[in-house]
Amino acid sequence: MGKGEFIALAAFLMAVNSLAIDIMLPALQQIGASLGVESENHRQFVVSSYLLGFGLAQLFYGPLSDRFGRRLPLLIGLVIYICSALGIALVPSFAGLLVLRFVQGIGSAATRVITISIVRDIYGGRQMAEVMSLIMMVFMIVPVIAPGSGQIIMFFGSWHLIFVFIAIMAALISIWAYLRLPETLRPANVRPFTARSVIGGFKLVLTNRIALCYTIASTFIFGSLFGFINSAQQIYVGIYDLGVYFPFAFAGVAVFMSLSSFLNSRLVGKFGMRRLSHGALAGFITINTIWLAALILGPHPMPFPLFIGFFGLAMFQFGWIGSNFNSLAMEPLGHVAGTASSVLGFMSTVGGALIGAGIGQAFNGTALPMVAGYFTVSIIGLIFVLIAEKGRLFQPHNPAV
Repeated sequence: MGKGEFIALAAFLMAVNSLAIDIMLPALQQIGASLGVESENHRQFVVSSYLLGFGLAQLFYGPLSDRFGRRLPLLIGLVIYICSALGIALVPSFAGLLVLRFVQGIGSAATRVITISIVRDIYGGRQMAEVMSLIMMVFMIVPVIAPGSGQIIMFFGSWHLIFVFIAIMAALISIWAYLRLPETLRPANVRPFTARSVIGGFKLVLTNRIALCYTIASTFIFGSLFGFINSAQQIYVGIYDLGVYFPFAFAGVAVFMSLSSFLNSRLVGKFGMRRLSHGALAGFITINTIWLAALILGPHPMPFPLFIGFFGLAMFQFGWIGSNFNSLAMEPLGHVAGTASSVLGFMSTVGGALIGAGIGQAFNGTALPMVAGYFTVSIIGLIFVLIAEKGRLFQPHNPAV
């Protein structure tokens, strides 16, 4: 397939994960009411249980794809995702829904790990960062349209229809992948699927300073995003009373991230991943510091235009951080791309989900816990980037990165 089709397919494969989260955010209140959930903070477990399954399963898909190729584990994961989505549409209890969301996350993990492995099979260095940025730009279409799509679906029926829609979309993407996606694992890179081989691959990842530290930094930065996702409905609807306009506010922030990813794809070849991501991290910290100070010292709640302005600027920086940090972590590990993507994805997703759950559960009727969370994780992220780079920021290691 051509480069354009490859980028589109890779983006939609990764978007299967985003679709499972973003499209049902407007329905959290209805899900809670339908299944007898009393605490509004407990509704957040619909997101957290999915993310935990998504993160834990990544440990297995990478080694499996390094042994059996990329296509078969990817298609099996998609089948698991589709079946669990249909099961959720029929589930009678909140506990059952959480179990099936965990299973759905297990299926979705294949799309994240194996898609990144496929990209790394084909591209490296700044070229990989450019392609990942374009993938992220297309991928970010989903957060723009998904909440609104969920809201529209509920005009025609209950929240159950949302999960039927998710299953249908995933089935269409699966057919596309089955018909058009080639096997990209080189025979020379096939690794035996044994405990010794898997542990050895994990050791390669965990003992590489750059890969490990950029992964930990990504974990904390993504924790802030998961914290927002957990709290989004409570902030936009509970604090700012946006009601049915909640999806538009959510989409507005996603547009900032999509624009950022597009600009990154245009600039990374010229300036390199380190200069762009380190500058974006400095901007992220600066914006979060001002945002937190304004929230503490200003009126409560902060006027919505000011809140969304700070948020949009912060997430614009986030768009430059995410794809570049991921590419920097993967760069030294191309010979074990599947296992590397597994370990890095597991750490960033499970760790980020737990951090995000902590931020979400701290919700107290104000946006302060979320913004304080953004400020804290940005500082911790900087610490690990400094460790990765031995204190020297903005310095390309070679012309390729």
